[in-house]
Amino acid sequence: MTLTLTGWMLYSMLLVLGFMGLSFLLGLYKALKAGSFSSTLILTYLQDMLFYVFPLFLISNMMSLDPTGFVLLIAYYVGALGLVLKYLANFKK
Repeated sequence: MTLTLTGWMLYSMLLVLGFMGLSFLLGLYKALKAGSFSSTLILTYLQDMLFYVFPLFLISNMMSLDPTGFVLLIAYYVGALGLVLKYLANFKK
């Protein structure tokens, strides 16, 4: 089974991972500035990778099972958009 991120799917995954990385760096900066760094910061982002990004990879690998060709594609883009909005909301806090 190979990873089949093509076209806009690749760009949306890069956008999701970019916002995750930006959020991590911002949280790391705030934690180091406050002097309250702990391992929960890193574990939170590892958990986000498992709970949010891994299912997107699973959806992209199941694209060959979709006879219509757009149901799983829509699910992928809705999931990616939801993640981007989640991290944008975290930036606002």
